[in-house]
Amino acid sequence: MHLPKLTITSVFAAGLLLGTGCKTYNQQNKGGSPWKMGNIDAAAEEFTKSAESNKDNKDTVIWRLEQGTVLHAGGKYEESLKAFEAAEQKIAEYDERAKVKLGNEAGAMLSNQANLPYEGRDYDRVLLNTYKALNYLALGQGDKARPELIRSYQRQQDAVENNKKRIEKAEEEISKAKEGKDAQSADKSVEKARQDPKVSGPLDANYKELDALRAYADYVNPFPVYLDGVYFLHFAADASDKERARKSFERVRGLSGDNPFISRDLDIAEKSAQGQPTPAMTYLVFETGSAPWRDQFRVDLPVFFIGSGNVPYVGAAFPKLVLDPNYASGLIVTAGAETNVTVTLSRMDSVVGQDFKNELPSIITKTLLSTTIKAAAAYGVNKAVSDQNAIAGIFSKVATAIAQAAVNIADTRTWTTLPKEYQFCSFPTPADQKIELSLPNGQRSPLTVETNSVNLIWVRSINPGTPLIVRTTKLK
Repeated sequence: MHLPKLTITSVFAAGLLLGTGCKTYNQQNKGGSPWKMGNIDAAAEEFTKSAESNKDNKDTVIWRLEQGTVLHAGGKYEESLKAFEAAEQKIAEYDERAKVKLGNEAGAMLSNQANLPYEGRDYDRVLLNTYKALNYLALGQGDKARPELIRSYQRQQDAVENNKKRIEKAEEEISKAKEGKDAQSADKSVEKARQDPKVSGPLDANYKELDALRAYADYVNPFPVYLDGVYFLHFAADASDKERARKSFERVRGLSGDNPFISRDLDIAEKSAQGQPTPAMTYLVFETGSAPWRDQFRVDLPVFFIGSGNVPYVGAAFPKLVLDPNYASGLIVTAGAETNVTVTLSRMDSVVGQDFKNELPSIITKTLLSTTIKAAAAYGVNKAVSDQNAIAGIFSKVATAIAQAAVNIADTRTWTTLPKEYQFCSFPTPADQKIELSLPNGQRSPLTVETNSVNLIWVRSINPGTPLIVRTTKLK
């Protein structure tokens, strides 16, 4: 019995289509290059294009987050707010539809995890509201920054419970994917693959750096906590707001360690809570480098429960974190008689790394299981075609090989325009109004502020070779 030519052609064409249609997030990210070079306008244009072309699909959230930060860096605060609001709206939609996620995950087992909606990780959600607050402050709308900081705080409180639910959900999804007559053999194949040195070796090599990353307690990012303290100290409506500011500064000291700046901030907050007036202070936040981004590496898996002669490709792609080594280690700040060097407030290597480590066991299991399921499906197709027509079987093997290579990509979506570190310093607003910022490489940036004002200075260094981006906001 001969297989119809149309069927042979269709199988082969499907393989080619899949081979050209699946790209990782990194391959799609055209705004990343101009951003890395410090070309903010070009980066904003590219990220806006990507955000608009993905405004209602599985990648909406990640592109809107990228767009929001780049527009914020360019001083386009209202446009940045719109981007973040679009991301937040989509996240809310996902949260409302949380009960139907399982079906999506089961389908992804036949494709890849990158085909699932990007719903925003906990640290994404925390910083989304934090940047919205920064935008409102820059626009002189301090009252609108208040609910954003409250929401950011609540998201951090929710992170522990969310992680617990995520683990439970992943276990359910894996269990669901294993259902069926081949569940036992699939499970056996996954365990054998995990123990094989050709698999465990690359996994260990690519994930060993994670053990060195120091995590913050309870999934907290100290930067939003610090901004919370600054805001509620100077925008206090009552005694409870002043007490909140004191607690936030106290919490930062516990998370990031003691230093002269946080000690002074905490002392001012304690005196303010006791009814003493707050002095004119200037707070500087320095964003430096790039947060870890996700890349992928491939491993050829031994699939034990099927005839390997009928499956020409059984490779698996896993995500890995790439840490940014190229960043300005500190900013020198001269104001009046004081010269300070910023200190680390929050390391995004730790924040992102902790989230990745928590997700990693389920990522590995899902990837191994997904590859096994797809290999079994390819075996079934190839065997059925070959039994009918030997030549058609060759075409089938080629098509399924291309198809598997295409869909076996890792989910590399991550918020790439975040900094590697948030650093800070604080000091009395200088009477001569003059402040000078400088990097160890000699790059300088002078600025002026109003006498007796409370200021927030935001500084961004994408890498040591790009110009500093400096924005000054008068809070009071």
